Amino acid sequence: MFQGTFDLETATPVDASALSDVLFERGIYWASGRSGIVDLVAAHKWFNLAALKGRKDAVALRQEVAGQMSDAEISVAQREARAWVCAH
Repeated sequence: MFQGTFDLETATPVDASALSDVLFERGIYWASGRSGIVDLVAAHKWFNLAALKGRKDAVALRQEVAGQMSDAEISVAQREARAWVCAH
């Protein structure tokens, strides 16, 4: 667990374009099962968010993942993506 401090006076903001890469990587993480579990709902959510932030290759991967999901699972992923956008 982190037990240090952050100096917010000297912190530099993350480039806005880097966010799409982070979101895309989270989609890859869940789609590939790197955690030991493949979670298609989470993968769809993160690919959806990456696509929203301009990551074009996330669109194709989101569609590929959606092809393996039920309509109910896709709805859950979309709700979670909307909730994430509202929170961030």
